[in-house]
Amino acid sequence: MTNSSIHDDLINEPDAQRLIFGLRDTGYNVKTAAADIIDNAIAAKADKIQVEITLREDGRKLVYFGDNGDGMDSDGVKKALRYGAPERDNPESLGKFGLGLKTASSSVCKKYAVISRKSPTQALSKFGWDLDHVAKQGKWQMLQEPITVDEQEMFEELCGDKGTLIIWEKCDRILTKDYEPGGNKERAAIERLANSLSRHLSLVYHRFLDKTDVRERDVEIWINQTQVQHWNPFYPTRSEQVLPDHQQKLIVELPDGTEEEARIRAWILPHRSDMTKEEEKVHARISNRGQGFYIYREGRLIQEGTWMEVFGAPEPHTSLLRIEFDFGHTLDDAFRIDVKKSHILFHPDLEDGLRELLQPIYREAGQRYRRKTRADANLRGIDHTSANKNIAETDSASKPKVESADTKTQTAVVTNNLGAKIRLKLPVQSNVSPDTIYVDAVESITSGELWQPAFRSASDFGHAPAVLLNKHHDFYQKIYKRAAANGFAVEGMDLLLWAFAVAEQNNTNAELEPIFEDIRSEVSNNLRKLLRLVPDPEPGEFTEED
Repeated sequence: MTNSSIHDDLINEPDAQRLIFGLRDTGYNVKTAAADIIDNAIAAKADKIQVEITLREDGRKLVYFGDNGDGMDSDGVKKALRYGAPERDNPESLGKFGLGLKTASSSVCKKYAVISRKSPTQALSKFGWDLDHVAKQGKWQMLQEPITVDEQEMFEELCGDKGTLIIWEKCDRILTKDYEPGGNKERAAIERLANSLSRHLSLVYHRFLDKTDVRERDVEIWINQTQVQHWNPFYPTRSEQVLPDHQQKLIVELPDGTEEEARIRAWILPHRSDMTKEEEKVHARISNRGQGFYIYREGRLIQEGTWMEVFGAPEPHTSLLRIEFDFGHTLDDAFRIDVKKSHILFHPDLEDGLRELLQPIYREAGQRYRRKTRADANLRGIDHTSANKNIAETDSASKPKVESADTKTQTAVVTNNLGAKIRLKLPVQSNVSPDTIYVDAVESITSGELWQPAFRSASDFGHAPAVLLNKHHDFYQKIYKRAAANGFAVEGMDLLLWAFAVAEQNNTNAELEPIFEDIRSEVSNNLRKLLRLVPDPEPGEFTEED
């Protein structure tokens, strides 16, 4: 037996049908698949890319991708359609593995074709794959079908004199639900898909779409004759870039010991209360999912809205922080980029370095959010009217009798369960609103206590036992405000704390006052500790109307 025969015995070609169908499930969705096709157009130096999503009356769905890039001759089209196509001449190309065109297309459809030419004088070349044909033949056999009149017209319309037209047919996975073929609901679903794709591409290619962004060359993308407008997730005209210049360059060591550079910037967006609703919706899009790292490879966004194991799960208080992270093709292996170019992994050492670098900013973003959210919430206020009315109408409650009260010395003389003419040093307030005599939320408590007993009057005399609530305490911020839409819950907490305050006033004297203060302080501290991991409520949780 010859060496050649031995080697031939070792060749173990994959089953054509099993593999070509198996590669449909590599994790693409329609949006990421379309982006992979657009990557190829940008790599071919196109500056205009047009996408047409078509629904025929019989329910057939076709997608056309046309670009005015360099185009390919017949040999180039065949090579591009090879699974594991040859490496591109330009290593900075958005293409990576030579699989994107095929795996992206077949994830959505079972038949796709490429039509291309390099110049107006060159004949159009067309080749394609039909997964059902491969299964029937049992081998890796492409199709070379004639170019139809419709395809010729689409090439001229979407590409012009030269470029590349990619056609998806048998689109069995383009929609996630089944509809009556060609019916109104299916047409509406196609329209929603086009809008969703436009929104996705506006983010992924925003540096290319934004003519004012000089980092990448200008590219236009159109979907069903509508131009895609860029969306910059960092809203730089209103946001604050908080990472100093000298910290924006990261040196990453490769496995072979060489070093390459990545770039990083940190943006804190304006709080939604500082924007109009339209501004927040169009430019900022604040949400839990929107925070975290935005990873760019060669100027193209490949991953968004994740903390990449650098920090924990997204929290509302860090929703204003977005990290812009840039790297080039030389770091592909270091970051273990996947086939879809939609996911990378940080080395644990890099995670540690980024955590140390960004921890102060992460903390500052959370503090800013809390301060602003609490300030806005305090301006809104919580209605304590019901509790005040209830207390005023209940004469049978056990409470001390106030003999006199002095706002200058902040003392009151009362008769309580311990005897007559007991002098208490507690807040004394006159000329307060008649609606908040018994229960009121204030910002003047600096001791850290959740509540304080007080004596209050709507005039200069006739003071009554009352309770003051600390607006800055976590219980008020996190529990009261969440209960704001439920009047009974707020009233119930008001009555409970008023009852505590009055019970103290009715059973204390000069000797016992420090003990009651200690009890208030300990309860307040314990509540604060218990609520440490409870997030502040979102603005929509404050009131029923929101």
